[in-house]
Amino acid sequence: MLSAVEPVGRTIAIPALTPGDFQRIQQLAYQKFGFDLRGGKEDMVAARLGNRVRELGFGTFSGYLDHVTSSAGSQDFVEMVDLLTTNFTSFFREIAHFQFLEKFLTSPSTRQKPVRIWSAACSSGEEPYSLAMACLESGVPNFRIVATDISSRILQKARSGTYSLDRLSGISSERQHRFFLRGHGKSEGFCRVKPEVRSAIDFQSVNLVQTYSHSTHFSMIWCRNVMIYFDKPTQERVVNTLASWLEPGGYLVIGHSEALNGIQHPLRYVQPAVYQK
Repeated sequence: MLSAVEPVGRTIAIPALTPGDFQRIQQLAYQKFGFDLRGGKEDMVAARLGNRVRELGFGTFSGYLDHVTSSAGSQDFVEMVDLLTTNFTSFFREIAHFQFLEKFLTSPSTRQKPVRIWSAACSSGEEPYSLAMACLESGVPNFRIVATDISSRILQKARSGTYSLDRLSGISSERQHRFFLRGHGKSEGFCRVKPEVRSAIDFQSVNLVQTYSHSTHFSMIWCRNVMIYFDKPTQERVVNTLASWLEPGGYLVIGHSEALNGIQHPLRYVQPAVYQK
């Protein structure tokens, strides 16, 4: 049944982002998840959030922001975070990191103890699944992957382990055969990570700039392409908290476009984007 107040064919325009709206988003982004959203990003914010504001039926960004900061809009706030921080990701991204991981996993000292790896800001799951595949390929006898993100929506997608086939374009046919199931019928064009890989990963919701805890310390922490969103004080706080969850001798892996210059931390440089406690 058609609404009497919404004529057929009517398109609700995306509202304009005012300077006051942008300033409010800046404050929310910094206070809630440490995102240093600087001036000059207005067009990006309007583009990423505009459609969502319209979909929810708000005529202004101000009304939308009132909603996401209310108790009723908590899930939409998380989605706002996701829209503002979404990064490209892929399986086995930045191959130098996985070459380093292979050396670590096959070293005699590693094979004598449990391997625990944390994929922080895991997004849609390609990174933790790649880590689990690498562990299985190495034959390491005892490993576990913890994968976290701030977005409950993206974590749900990651847990499913379901991807379109084009996401496998950079994966060898051997890996595809060993680690993925191809869909048929209604699932044609999609694939799913096999149960042996999915079962090796614990997905959890974690906000890196707020208080969190784990049941174990980690051999490695992968926190790639996250630091670029933080200012120096937040970077320092996050890195030192991550370091506190590393075992002695454990490694922190960050993105190749990132560095820990200009902040105090207890880690030593090993190679580009890899640091050791």
